[in-house]
Amino acid sequence: MKYIVQWKGLPTTQRPAIERFLKTGGRPPENVQLLGRWHAIGELSGFAIVEATDASGLARWVLQWGDLFAFTCAPAMSDEELGATLAAHQAASA
Repeated sequence: MKYIVQWKGLPTTQRPAIERFLKTGGRPPENVQLLGRWHAIGELSGFAIVEATDASGLARWVLQWGDLFAFTCAPAMSDEELGATLAAHQAASA
């Protein structure tokens, strides 16, 4: 399943966040595949799209950074996946 992971940090966490990111690369655990990550310019925030077979690896990754950032994580679907779901729903409702 794919997830949208968003984070926001306070300005006071900028220095330790930079140090940790440069040291670790911000890589997720092995059972979480990072599909893409984007960072906002001028603030300590951004989002990533990841894929995981279960949410435990995602929880582990968020906990590793939880002292520096507040996170939101939500399941995500591509246009194709959503389209198939909507078509099945519409067919079942007819």
